[in-house]
Amino acid sequence: MKKMKQTKYIFVTGGVLSSLGKGISSSSIATLLKHSGYDVSIVKIDPYINVDPGTMSPLEHGEVFVTFDGAETDLDIGHYERFLNTNFSKQNNFTTGQIYLSVIENERQGKYLGKTIQIVPHIVDEIKHRIKNAGKNSDFLVVELGGTVGDIEGMPYLEAMRQMKHELGSDCVISIHVTLIPLIRAIGELKTKPTQHSVQELRRIGISPQIVLARCEKPLSKELKKKLALSCDVDDDSVIVAEDAESIYKCPINFLKEGILTPIARRFKIDELKPKMDEWDMLVKKIISPKNSITIGFVGKYLSLKESYKSLTEALTHAGANTDTRVNIKWIDSENLDNNTLYDLEDVDGILIPGGFGERGIEGKIQAIKYARENKIPFLGICLGMQLCIVEFARNILNIKDANSTEFDPETKNPLIYLIEDFIDQQGNEQIRTHQSPMGGTMRLGEYECKIKKDSQLAKAYNNNLTIKERHRHRYEANPKYRSSLEENGMIVNGESSNGLIEAVEIKNHPFFVGVQFHPEFTSRLQSPNPIILEFVKKSLESKEK
Repeated sequence: MKKMKQTKYIFVTGGVLSSLGKGISSSSIATLLKHSGYDVSIVKIDPYINVDPGTMSPLEHGEVFVTFDGAETDLDIGHYERFLNTNFSKQNNFTTGQIYLSVIENERQGKYLGKTIQIVPHIVDEIKHRIKNAGKNSDFLVVELGGTVGDIEGMPYLEAMRQMKHELGSDCVISIHVTLIPLIRAIGELKTKPTQHSVQELRRIGISPQIVLARCEKPLSKELKKKLALSCDVDDDSVIVAEDAESIYKCPINFLKEGILTPIARRFKIDELKPKMDEWDMLVKKIISPKNSITIGFVGKYLSLKESYKSLTEALTHAGANTDTRVNIKWIDSENLDNNTLYDLEDVDGILIPGGFGERGIEGKIQAIKYARENKIPFLGICLGMQLCIVEFARNILNIKDANSTEFDPETKNPLIYLIEDFIDQQGNEQIRTHQSPMGGTMRLGEYECKIKKDSQLAKAYNNNLTIKERHRHRYEANPKYRSSLEENGMIVNGESSNGLIEAVEIKNHPFFVGVQFHPEFTSRLQSPNPIILEFVKKSLESKEK
């Protein structure tokens, strides 16, 4: 591992419009630097005033990613972990809400000695402090600024960028601007004017990007690249084309071929960067052109915005790459699933029930679980998916017809699933690490230890490691009162916490039927897929071959 004397900062901004892929671009650049032998960290700045996305609707924000230390963060942190094969923490994502909250708390405690609190210097100083803290002990820190240049809420962050370059010098801070080169289909031309205006807006506030990363649908000609370089005042080799890729994991390879490391090394005055990408390249090829193929029935309720399940769909891609298998997802809306529409599940090789909140679509998910159990189809239930497979088993095997979760029926006489507060009360207020939700209620957030039952399907998946750590995000737990009845009838508790919480279950005499209370997708990476999701894909492949 190489080591820098001083942290180098790479700021990534976006222009023209949002959703250009700044997160993937930042992850790709960081991946190339890490594979060049350096210690790399990365931070996402979200300009919204929410303190975090934990209380935001999945339809509004997409997935909420949970770090090992229990922070509810932007989904780009998930990309960072998946690309860099690294655990990041709450310090790797902060919002305008957190910045203002911190400054106001400091003011109330008298830390500013009675001074008038202003955007400059106080807000900007807090931003710089957090950026530098995230880059501590790293050779490179990639800083992704959410939103688009010109947004009013992003101005303090751009000012912090400008000041850091002034304070640290041009050989420690560089700016990469991700921008759109739109294709006007009627005439078949790529247009550079939006990018020119976007860069002019940056320069107006004192920031000149050193690299322009041009998102486009087809290659830029040499003439257009030269035109961009001249109009944006960057070197000819600093206009990097970022075409649409077959897989997001191909982006680092594409950037490497485009030569993005050459201007980065030159600007930072360091030796040539030579990343070792052989293993990565092999996995990408298996994503794009695999030998095998399976279809997973993904039964969810946020299907209008599949970003809500981003970590889970990426985890299936990781498992596919490591088994040389294309994992096709058949999206099945649980609200439309009942006895008359179960034919939607007839052509799938495995059935997956993801996590979620709320009553909508619950009965459809229970129907899908019953179908998987009775027809011996490989099944994986995650969080809510595990809870519902317990409810289904209780209703149809234990014959407890009113079995339910208190989330959906607070008055149920047979609460197979109940609030964690109820468990704590039953255990005599036993100490369990939880987080208080801003909207009320207690949640288990972040990484917890799970003890696995020997010789179980779960133990096999985790290579007979009987103590694992996985991440949680939920308020409801399986009720241990029913544990003996479940196990006597064939549903085994194969994982539990040190406090006795039921963490995982499986069914006897089934090719693969596992439910887990934790979210295994949060720890899956391209180069190290999560074990239980990998095992699910393997069993689905075996089922298809049989």
